[in-house]
Amino acid sequence: MNLDDTIVAVATPPGRGGIGVVRLAGARALEIAAPMLRLKHELEAGRAVFGELIEPNAISEEVKIPTPRAKGAREMGHPASGSRTGVSDPHEQRIDEVVVTYFAKPHSYTTDDVIEISAHGSPVVLRHIVELCVAAGARVAEPGEFTMRAFLNGRIDLTQAEAVRDLIDSQTLYQAKVAAQQLEGALSRRLQPIKQKLVELIAVLEAGIDFAEDDVSVLPDAAILEHIGAVRGPLEQLAATFAYGKIVHEGLTLAIVGRPNVGKSSLFNRLVERERAIVTATPGTTRDLVSETVAIGGIPVKLVDTAGIRKALDEAESIGIRKSMEALADADLVLVVLDASQGETTEDAELLRQAENRPVIVVGNKCDLGVSGQWSVVSGQKVLTSAATGEGIAELRGEILRHIGGEAGGQPESGFLTNVRHKGLIQDSLAELDAAKNAVAGKVPHEMLLMDLYNGLRPLDAITGATTNDDILNLIFSTFCIGK
Repeated sequence: MNLDDTIVAVATPPGRGGIGVVRLAGARALEIAAPMLRLKHELEAGRAVFGELIEPNAISEEVKIPTPRAKGAREMGHPASGSRTGVSDPHEQRIDEVVVTYFAKPHSYTTDDVIEISAHGSPVVLRHIVELCVAAGARVAEPGEFTMRAFLNGRIDLTQAEAVRDLIDSQTLYQAKVAAQQLEGALSRRLQPIKQKLVELIAVLEAGIDFAEDDVSVLPDAAILEHIGAVRGPLEQLAATFAYGKIVHEGLTLAIVGRPNVGKSSLFNRLVERERAIVTATPGTTRDLVSETVAIGGIPVKLVDTAGIRKALDEAESIGIRKSMEALADADLVLVVLDASQGETTEDAELLRQAENRPVIVVGNKCDLGVSGQWSVVSGQKVLTSAATGEGIAELRGEILRHIGGEAGGQPESGFLTNVRHKGLIQDSLAELDAAKNAVAGKVPHEMLLMDLYNGLRPLDAITGATTNDDILNLIFSTFCIGK
């Protein structure tokens, strides 16, 4: 990947639409775009200009290269030229009306000169614009190359680059808000004071070693341990946020289980807010797993409706029950549904026993028919609902939210971990800091202690990209869509 190339790609999703955008970035962006454009006004940095997309075949060679006046204007940040303005040529064939926006270096997404051509969203037209750019000397961008250039040119750090991908992949508004916080540098800001404390400790120990003859004081062991603790504490708190951050980023699976005819499918439909699962009065209607993803408190929750658990009457039901037990074992959260009007049965008690090692919410459904019988679960763990009338559904959503967090019960602070790579690097840093503590306790020379401290600093640098190798960068940016 040559970062000196001028690159081009369609920046909008595949398919047809009202508008489509082609992005061109690099030193030759103006030169390459100029021959295919006839604009109402000269291009000016930070402004959109209306014009026409034309076939450049009949254009003379001198207009393909910006004039010295245009080059000088670009260097000084003034309006640039190279395309024609309001000039009609009978040999030029108009293709489309376009709006062209010019972002002058370094005030652009990549810090290069960037041209964005907004045309009608026809795949044929957008592909033709790309072909014209390639014919004029541009190269088709690799996946994520625009964002990689922004990172390599110092406009954003690696956590912000990864947040761009998370923002694009957001399934809920809350996920988008969290990604926007990361894009603004929330995680980097939280890491910065932690790194600073560690760097200060390293600097003091380095000074004590390098300038021992100048009577530079060396920290006593107790003070070193205190400084290490001041770094470890915030890092441990940050590592603990991953449990919630992982749910925000990936969502979770919620299995609805119970014996036949307790209203699992009706409850499933209530939570999905449409008739997704078949509901009949005949017990055992559901034979296979039915799933749907909904947003609860901004968290994507995959709801799984399962077959009623009982002694199977035929082979198909037996397979369905086996799948139900697998769903119970694999789910992040389990709703065990009981019939509130009948009370707890022996089958219910056995199912609760099987689910006791899982995060569980016990739902007493059909409460509109009355509540009877004894319950082996304490009242605080049971939610009474009626899938038929909607009673208790809001309370059930609230209970689910309390189990998983979200907008109403999530992490109050910004800058929490949502990325497995970040979590692993934080754990690596904590392990090296533990090694440093052991080195202090073992009276190891400070030269060796510094190795552990430097090893603890490197993973923190790798989170923001200060020490990340090319293989990791390629892996991260290869998951981006082309055009971003």
